[in-house]
Amino acid sequence: MTDQEVPGGIVELDELEILVVVDNETDTLSSVDDGVPQIPEIVQHAARTPPSRTFEGRECKVVFDQLCCACHGLSVLVTGRLGDTQHTMLFDVGPYPDLWLDNARRLDVDVAEIEGVFLSHWHFDHSGGFPPVVAAIAKARADAGLPPPWVDLHPRRPDQRGLLLPNGDMAMLPNEPTIGQIEDAGGTVVTHATAHALCDGFFFGSGEIARVTEYETGLAGHHSFYGDEGEEDPMIMDERFIAARVKGRGLTVFSACSHAGIINVCLDAQTSFPETPIDTVLGGYHLAGKVMEMRIEPTVADLEARIDPRLVAPGHCTGWRAKARLADTFAPGRYAPSVVGTMYRLMAEAG
Repeated sequence: MTDQEVPGGIVELDELEILVVVDNETDTLSSVDDGVPQIPEIVQHAARTPPSRTFEGRECKVVFDQLCCACHGLSVLVTGRLGDTQHTMLFDVGPYPDLWLDNARRLDVDVAEIEGVFLSHWHFDHSGGFPPVVAAIAKARADAGLPPPWVDLHPRRPDQRGLLLPNGDMAMLPNEPTIGQIEDAGGTVVTHATAHALCDGFFFGSGEIARVTEYETGLAGHHSFYGDEGEEDPMIMDERFIAARVKGRGLTVFSACSHAGIINVCLDAQTSFPETPIDTVLGGYHLAGKVMEMRIEPTVADLEARIDPRLVAPGHCTGWRAKARLADTFAPGRYAPSVVGTMYRLMAEAG
């Protein structure tokens, strides 16, 4: 094992850039704590927008017509750099392809650079953007003379999923896109049920997440449907996360919905990288809803005591109650919530 490698052939990066393309909230005005590597959306727009006028020697730039739109879903663009080599992949695609494409345009994303898409789990707010998002990526890459994007999926795919409500109704998610539709859009589908390297080892894709804690017991009332057959499926065992390691900072963990529980996700990451501290934990912590909100206190306590991340970046399905508790615990200095359009730039630090 060389100095550049960690378990599973995952390399240590010089830089990890994270861009939130889809998330539930928009907030480009809140201040960022000193030392937190978060760049608000408006700052990014201002950096690439030419001035429309000057006032007392100052450049004036129109940026408020470029802001991204938020919706219930998640999609995160991750770019790793090591020396002169760069790899870019997409974690989930969100629910609406037109929204993803519009936000990517507003954020000046070079779609041709996206080598592949890793789907965390089959839920419409993460997978509904298939296949048009894949088609847009495939076309951009073909126009640039690049190979088609890969699409990394868990081999067990439900046709549809839903949630049993307290009144007895089943709130259904739309039908999931088919493998054939994704392939017809130009994606090269690969399936993995176990942990594996992505993009030449720049990123780590998990396998099944071990369920360790007593209180993270899945999503109550959740059902999966395969053809005409439905089954209670609170554990959603096909859920996966990705991770990346930056020199001197540690391991960043991306968890789309944390149906396994965000503590279980982080413990699983620690098992895969036992000598690596957790740097950033970004994504949905799924602590919204009456049943889930009962887990807020033990989750925050374990996140602080057992995981001890350098930065918490909750978004998507975390819920405002959990975000408030997380902010109480980790702010100032360690709290940087995931909102649409925000960027995190994690740079290597001397050991």
